[in-house]
Amino acid sequence: MTKTPKVIYGSPDSPLKIGGKEIQCYVLDDETRVLTQASFLEALGRHRKANVRKKGGEERLPAILQGKAINPFISQELIEKSVPVKFKTDRGATASGYRAETLPMVCEVYLKARDANALPANQKHVAIQAEILIRALAHVGIIALVDEATGYQEVRARRALEEILDKFISTELRKWAKTFPDEFYEEMFRLRGWQYVPWSVARPSVVGKYTNDLVYERLAPGVLEELKRITPKDNKGRHKHRLFQRLTEDIGHPRLREHLSAVIALMKASNKWDQFYRGLQRALPKYGEQMRLDHGVNEPD
Repeated sequence: MTKTPKVIYGSPDSPLKIGGKEIQCYVLDDETRVLTQASFLEALGRHRKANVRKKGGEERLPAILQGKAINPFISQELIEKSVPVKFKTDRGATASGYRAETLPMVCEVYLKARDANALPANQKHVAIQAEILIRALAHVGIIALVDEATGYQEVRARRALEEILDKFISTELRKWAKTFPDEFYEEMFRLRGWQYVPWSVARPSVVGKYTNDLVYERLAPGVLEELKRITPKDNKGRHKHRLFQRLTEDIGHPRLREHLSAVIALMKASNKWDQFYRGLQRALPKYGEQMRLDHGVNEPD
């Protein structure tokens, strides 16, 4: 027996306001975004209890899509997507709605029918309302609007970040292998004016800060923070393992090598540190940070 999805975000007090209409919308626990049947119909200028022709006890199509005039303009995709969605409200009641993404698709049906002079007089007002809605949706998708109205956009962003981290960071510690090429440090020392001694492991303490800035903070959102969180420290507060040992074999590690190659190329093409850093900010900016050339570059100290 199929489990009925439940509302996890949205309430009657937080409708989607668009095109002069208020549409009740929800995000279900399977991440389906739905618009209630009544408000869906009202948004397009139909009565919330419009007559629905059913077959075998089940609604074939939303009332808004039932009519000979618009039938030639309804795609198979819309037919499949417009099947009503049954769900449980936060109060436990059973409700019915339509997938949010079908709203602009239904609007397009009426606009195409109008352009073909196929709409009867009693349906032309629906095309007018469809055009209003389409214009309102021109600059932002219906899914984003529903997420904003219900407050789900924060969860969506968090889940997107979790998916990125799952791809980049492994739960198992990889065996250590030389990963950062000597060229990376040679070029860093050259641009900073430091003496580079190939066989020495002694480096200025700021090198670690530079490495985080130039590499880990630019791999993917949240990667550096998560690597630091899951990598244990010794009694002196130093990480017991290299951060790159936690990167995944199939995505994280290859992406690190690719990024290092790009950074080294930029280093080699530069004569001074500030010239290199400016190019890095332009070509490989940190996630969530925008480069502002007019106000200078925020370099690591």
